[in-house]
Amino acid sequence: MDCPVDIIFVVDESGSIGARNFGMMRLFLSHLVSRLDVDTGITRVGIVTFSSNVGTVINLRDHSSVSSLQSAILSLVYSGGGTNTARALAYVRTTMLTSAAGDRSNVSNIVAVVTDGHSNNFQATVVSVNLLV
Repeated sequence: MDCPVDIIFVVDESGSIGARNFGMMRLFLSHLVSRLDVDTGITRVGIVTFSSNVGTVINLRDHSSVSSLQSAILSLVYSGGGTNTARALAYVRTTMLTSAAGDRSNVSNIVAVVTDGHSNNFQATVVSVNLLV
């Protein structure tokens, strides 16, 4: 049975992550998406990187094949900076989870945050998470 889903990975690229761990995260995500049903369109994947600001954005409609998505993931560039998780989650909610960015209204959404857990504003992050739910 097919189970369509839109998945957005929110990926920390702040200074506390470091270039080495960011590289391992790229490899992990590349491997993970190879297991998803992207080629048939059942699963759509979006990615947003963040540090002090929102970085690279891959919208849900940008890649319709695993190989294209993996290339985009492996080309993500580490930037460093602060950890503004709240800003990234607000961006996901207001910009990425829209039909203009490829979100499908009839499909469940999953937002997965990949971080070391050290947001620079814990309270704002909690508020952003609650707005997503």
